[in-house]
Amino acid sequence: MVTFQNTQVLLLAAVLLAACLAKLIVREPADATDRVHGVPVPAGLARVTAVRRSRGLTVGLGLGEGVLGLALLVTSHLSVRLATTVAFAAATWVVGELRVRRPDAGCGCFGGLSGRKVGRRSVLRAVLFTGAALASLGAPLAGVDVLRDVQVQVGLVFAVEVALFAALSPELAELAGRRRRPADPPCERRRSPMSETFATLHRSEAWARHENAVVSAAPLDVWREGCWRFVAYAGRVDDRDVEIVFAVSTAERARAVRSAVVAAEAAEVPAAV
Repeated sequence: MVTFQNTQVLLLAAVLLAACLAKLIVREPADATDRVHGVPVPAGLARVTAVRRSRGLTVGLGLGEGVLGLALLVTSHLSVRLATTVAFAAATWVVGELRVRRPDAGCGCFGGLSGRKVGRRSVLRAVLFTGAALASLGAPLAGVDVLRDVQVQVGLVFAVEVALFAALSPELAELAGRRRRPADPPCERRRSPMSETFATLHRSEAWARHENAVVSAAPLDVWREGCWRFVAYAGRVDDRDVEIVFAVSTAERARAVRSAVVAAEAAEVPAAV
């Protein structure tokens, strides 16, 4: 049991330091939540569907994680362990909320590498990290002390846990993809047939969320602006006639779909969106 607890200290320190470096080094594109592949989302749609991330906040979180990781290595004080547990519990809550309320947004757990939408693996990973933090509360040694006399059992447990968390981390695939991925053609000039747009739209969570409100199989209007193709449908919500506008990315990869519901009598749908 003591061996397992000591291993959790090493694991949590490594994760916190890795998260710190990722947040400080791997940056998201400027105004990432208001842009897709470098093209601005219409301002109204951005307000409805995106929350702007602050670079200052990201750096601050990264530095805080770095301080906690270093503290786990150099001291076994209970206050450090409690702060780590609270931090991971809060992160678990945030990731869970993102999965429910913002399924299109990444968690930012490892900076710009965590841009993919939050999935079950990310939530499970956060829960397991919180469990590891709870287990570390009773560890008698600081991380450096564990490293000075690494036992075989510690090495085995650490290797197994690292492999488990690696399997739960989509960031590794993103990192590998960044290294080998060729540059995509500019999305505003990329050919995007309507069949591709409708296929992307109909398998999206935005479509599933509004499908029952759509009253016509044929769209009212379709137009393209930059890296987005907008598809407007007649709909009915709470006994009111509305127009449901979907914005479908025309990028080569990771095509996003966003949506907005506007009053049917609105003069200009693009302005309302």
